[in-house]
Amino acid sequence: MSNIFDFAKMGYQCQHSTALKSISSFTLNYRSIFGEMNAMYRTFIFDLDGTIIDSELTGLTTLQAILKEQGIEKTLDELRFSLGIPGTTTLEVLNIADIPTTLQAWMEKEKPLMKNVPIFSGMMEVIEKLPLKGIVTSQSKAELNNSFYQLNIAHYFHTIISADDTEKHKPNPEPLKLALKRLGVKSSEAIYIGDSRYDMQCARSAGVDFGLALWGAKESKGFEQAKYIFKSPIDILKLI
Repeated sequence: MSNIFDFAKMGYQCQHSTALKSISSFTLNYRSIFGEMNAMYRTFIFDLDGTIIDSELTGLTTLQAILKEQGIEKTLDELRFSLGIPGTTTLEVLNIADIPTTLQAWMEKEKPLMKNVPIFSGMMEVIEKLPLKGIVTSQSKAELNNSFYQLNIAHYFHTIISADDTEKHKPNPEPLKLALKRLGVKSSEAIYIGDSRYDMQCARSAGVDFGLALWGAKESKGFEQAKYIFKSPIDILKLI
């Protein structure tokens, strides 16, 4: 396929526009549309916060409150870098002196709020229909106990990789590679869906296709290397 635009023109002349229309509501970048329209995946691996559950604002506001108690004033935008990385890493970046105590205080402030964190609309319908599924998250097991496991949906997933399962974390590919190993699939057979640049970098480094959860990311700027850009969870089903 020497030229994607020649390909598109040929498709039009052959009256195959219907095939393109069927994915018009499924926002993909041009490489996806013309490169691998019939891509199929055996395995769908998800980030958690901002992808499956709408928890990011809770995490940011509670972190902001904990920092304020220590005399550190930060706006929510200044703390957005923390989305997608472990809490300990966040506190290291912020140069917090007593990380264990601060992390525990942050988790305790989050705990009553995370029990009621909403699942994104349409997500459960998608999860129920997908084949092999996994989660790769930067949450620790303790954090998962306070949030994700309270939602009673863990049984839908065949593996769940937390920050406690690997020495290195996103954007390093180690967590995603561990998920592939536990699921018994090749990188070419899986797609990783997330809402942060850490997620995208992790996927690319692991040789896994990446799909942006636009409902969590809010904008596609900076995600030009994403293979797919999903406007809503239901769009994911077009890949099975």
